[in-house]
Amino acid sequence: MDRKTEDKIKSCSGNDGCAPDLNDGKAIVDKVRQVKVGQGILEVPHLMTCECGNGFYMVHYEEKCPVCGMVYGVTPCSSHTKENIKPAGINY
Repeated sequence: MDRKTEDKIKSCSGNDGCAPDLNDGKAIVDKVRQVKVGQGILEVPHLMTCECGNGFYMVHYEEKCPVCGMVYGVTPCSSHTKENIKPAGINY
């Protein structure tokens, strides 16, 4: 991981504990966009099953299902666990 991405990840874990609500997909995606790490590469990609039933790999902190457009997000400090990846909405 490059230094710039590391610095952005560190800024993600500020006073608000990564995101206002780690169960709220929109709040998570808003946070990774705010600190500009949405297109950062996860250390461990996760095989996801979208709500539409399509399987895809989550390789960035923000990822979109290629079939239905559901946007998923995970904060850097919680990206090690697949269960922390939350849907934010279609084309969010």
